[in-house]
Amino acid sequence: MARISGVNLPNEKRIEIALTSVYGLGLSSSNKILKQLKIDPNIRVKNLSEEQVNNLRQVIEKDFRVEGELRRERMTNIKRLKEIKCYRGTRHIKGLPVHGQRTKTNSRSIRGNKRVTMGSGRVSAAQKT
Repeated sequence: MARISGVNLPNEKRIEIALTSVYGLGLSSSNKILKQLKIDPNIRVKNLSEEQVNNLRQVIEKDFRVEGELRRERMTNIKRLKEIKCYRGTRHIKGLPVHGQRTKTNSRSIRGNKRVTMGSGRVSAAQKT
């Protein structure tokens, strides 16, 4: 099992897909890495040699900001927005959509799935007695 940036890559997946399990690496960046190292993107993780795994690890650590470092940077950016009390920071504080989405409808994921319409909390007529 290959371990890159503290993440165990799944053995049965193709390497181009398995690299996306590392936080901060998507499909396009994984393809770019594989092309740079001349590794076949269709090869399975279990079929990689130790040398290829070490090369992958070195390139990712050198060129990309991934996992803990990236998460820390995102959290500090959000913390800064909250501290200066800009509009985006106040939206983060209130737990509302930040990027200009409408909130009258369609913001269930950020506000929680609470339905406050007329019939949402009603008890059926058979249970009333």
